[in-house]
Amino acid sequence: MRDRWRVTKLAVLAAVLWTCGAAAQEAQPPTPGAIIAPASEPQAGQRMIEPVVDLQTVVVTGLQPGPGLWRVSRDDHVLWILGTVTPLPRDIEWDTNAIEKAVARSQQVILAPSVELKADTGFFGKLALIPSALRARRNPDGRTLQQILAPAEYTRWQSLKARYIGRDAGIEQWRPVFAALELYDKAIRKSGMRHGGFVSPVVEKLAKRYRVAAVDPRLVVAVPQPKKVLKEFAETSLDDSECLTLTLARIEGDLDRMAERANAWSIGDIDGLRDLPAENQFTACSAAFTGAALARRLGIGDIPQQLRARWIAAAERALASNRSTLAILPMSQLLRDDGYLTDLRAKGYEVASPLD
Repeated sequence: MRDRWRVTKLAVLAAVLWTCGAAAQEAQPPTPGAIIAPASEPQAGQRMIEPVVDLQTVVVTGLQPGPGLWRVSRDDHVLWILGTVTPLPRDIEWDTNAIEKAVARSQQVILAPSVELKADTGFFGKLALIPSALRARRNPDGRTLQQILAPAEYTRWQSLKARYIGRDAGIEQWRPVFAALELYDKAIRKSGMRHGGFVSPVVEKLAKRYRVAAVDPRLVVAVPQPKKVLKEFAETSLDDSECLTLTLARIEGDLDRMAERANAWSIGDIDGLRDLPAENQFTACSAAFTGAALARRLGIGDIPQQLRARWIAAAERALASNRSTLAILPMSQLLRDDGYLTDLRAKGYEVASPLD
């Protein structure tokens, strides 16, 4: 039953992860029980792991400092921001001394923006959704990936599937966006890296230890009649072939750079992160969902904008009320010319990077 429930969450989770990927690539894991509803030389004394055959870059291990903090301020009120990256090295140990001091001197912690689709169905109600969720992964017209993808793209899919997933005939019936999610996840894991669920839990634990209030700017979208919604989704066609095509390209050409970015975050190399911009297949994958009428009806057609507005509002409230606040944001939003910090600069706040 546990495995079946994990599959259910995967089926419905994809809609959220891909939808909010453009705005928050380092999104946090979904709330339990809810229907979802980056090569550097090793440091002295550091143990090297054996490289994976698909990667020329070796991901770092051992105790690492992570990046410095961005500083947003007005008068004597300061918002310290920790940038996050995903994936990260699987065996990294994070030296959290600097973050612990930042939490201890703060009056609030602002978590990273995230989204949750939620339905009040209870445990047994969620179990009843399993068949619908499993059907929702499949193409509504019964076509296979071989029938959907161009021959050259299908050959690439078959090659990467064999390398990272193995024999799985069932996935051939999946929608391209779900196949892309599964392939991307397996490729990350087999390359010595891991997804989120690393930084935020540490910060939340520290906040509890020092009794610092945690503000969660999560966007919760209510899903009325979830079984009906899943049924409608299962019958809805998605324009998601480009999502899989771009995911194939990213795995083929960007896995090594992902490892470099993971290493750069681990050792606090901000310039390295700036020089290694992430290729982004998430925009196309998001569009596959947000362009559907069902997504618009559920209020998830403009998730990135809603998440941005909620986080900025939480940051401004904290800057007005607290002498010191620690916040978490995806590193991409801190390094982009049009990221979240642009809004704060436009509102008159002083912004400084760890390098300033």
